[in-house]
Amino acid sequence: MPAKIKNVRGREVLDSRGFPTVQADVILDSGSMGRATAPAGASTGKREACELRDGDAKRYSGKGVLQAVHHVQMEIARALMGQDPMQQAKIDRILIDLDGTANKGRLGANAIVAVSMATARAGALASGVPLYKYLGGNDATLLPLPMMNVINGGRHADSALVMQEFMITPIGASTMTRALRMASETFHCLKALVNQRGYPTSVGDEGGFAPSLSSPEEALQLIIEAIETAGYEPGRDISIALDPAASEFYSDGKYQMDKNGTQKTSQEMTALYSDWIKTYPIVSIEDGLSEDDWAGWEMMTAQLSDKIQIVGDDIFVTDPELIRKGIERRIANAVLIKVNQIGTVSETLEAIQTAREANYRVVISHRSGETEDTFIADLAVAVNGGQIKTGSLCRSERIAKYNRLLEIEEELSTGAQFTNPFARATA
Repeated sequence: MPAKIKNVRGREVLDSRGFPTVQADVILDSGSMGRATAPAGASTGKREACELRDGDAKRYSGKGVLQAVHHVQMEIARALMGQDPMQQAKIDRILIDLDGTANKGRLGANAIVAVSMATARAGALASGVPLYKYLGGNDATLLPLPMMNVINGGRHADSALVMQEFMITPIGASTMTRALRMASETFHCLKALVNQRGYPTSVGDEGGFAPSLSSPEEALQLIIEAIETAGYEPGRDISIALDPAASEFYSDGKYQMDKNGTQKTSQEMTALYSDWIKTYPIVSIEDGLSEDDWAGWEMMTAQLSDKIQIVGDDIFVTDPELIRKGIERRIANAVLIKVNQIGTVSETLEAIQTAREANYRVVISHRSGETEDTFIADLAVAVNGGQIKTGSLCRSERIAKYNRLLEIEEELSTGAQFTNPFARATA
C-alpha cells in the first residue's frame, strides 16, 4: 500500500536572526514524519513569493507568523490528508491552487514552502532513500563547490560597505572535505587580519566579518592577504565571488556607492567590475546590477559573460517565467536558486530545468534568515548543481549545511564527484 498523509502540523519557531518563521510536519499513516522550516531573506526581490506576517506590533514587532501556522494546521492539513507524499508535483499543485494568488500571499509562501519541503522529506522516508537520492535519483553524485561569505556589507551587516557579500570559493579542492578545510583555514586567517587592523571580529547575518572598511577594494585586498596567509594561491587554490545585491543601492537610475553621494551608471558599474576582474581573482558576480535595470543587465552580460559567471538572483527570483525572459534577452549566464523565493519544491525543480536547458549554471542558495534545516544541501546534490551558497565558516545554521554535505560525501563514498565549474575561466 502506498503511504498516505495522515496529518500536517505547523508551529512558529525562530530563524537565525531571532525572528519567527514557519516549521511544518507532514505525518504519514506509517508514523514517519517529514519536517522542514522556512527561511527568510533580508534583501528580497520585488517579485518573490510573499511571506505572511501577522503585523501585530505588540508581538515580535509585527513579524509573527501565527496566521501562516494556522493555515498549515487547518486549510493545508485538510487539503493534504490522504494524499500520497511521493506525488510531489501533485501536492505542490494542491498548495498553489489552494492559495489562489499569484504570489502565494494568502496562505503565505512561508507556510507553503515549509509544507512542500516537509512533504519531500516525508516522501524520501516513505521510499527509504536519502533526500538527495529521492529528488535526484541514482545520478545525484556531484558535491557542490561552496561560495563562502567571509565579509558582509549591505543589508547583512552594520557596515559602510554598500555591497553585500564578498565570498571565497575553493576552486582548487578535489573533495568537499578538502574544500571546507581550505575555506576554514582562510576564514580564520582573515579573522586574525581583521583583528590586527583593529576592527571588531563580530559577524553579519551570514557569518562573514563586518569590519568598517572604507571601500570594496579594501575588502578584496584583505581577502587576498588572508588566502595567502593560509598558504594558498589566489586564483589557483581559492578564488573570489561577489554578491553586490545592487538592487539595494539603486535609485533613480543610478547606483549610490556610498554615504557621500557617489553615483555610478550601469556602464560605470560594469567598467568597475571589469577592472576588478583584471586585478583580483574574481570568478562570479551575482546581482551586479538592479533587478529593475534590465537594459543594464543586457549590456553587462554582453561585456563580461565570456570572462566570469554572472548570476541572476533578484532579477529572476527562482521563477521559471522570469528565467525564460532573461534567457531570451541574454541576461546573465547563471541562476541563483532559492526554494522560498518561488515557494514549492516542484517549481524550484522547474526553474533549475529551465536554466539547464539554456546552458545556464545554477547556484543553490540559502537565505540571510536561515534555520538549522539542511534541505538545500540535499537539493544541491540532487540536481548536480555544482555550486552552493550557504554562508560563512561560522554560525551553526550555516555549518549545518556544510556538515550535511560531508555526510553525503561519506555516503556516496567512491561515487562522489567534486569538480571546479570555473576550470575553463581560470585555466
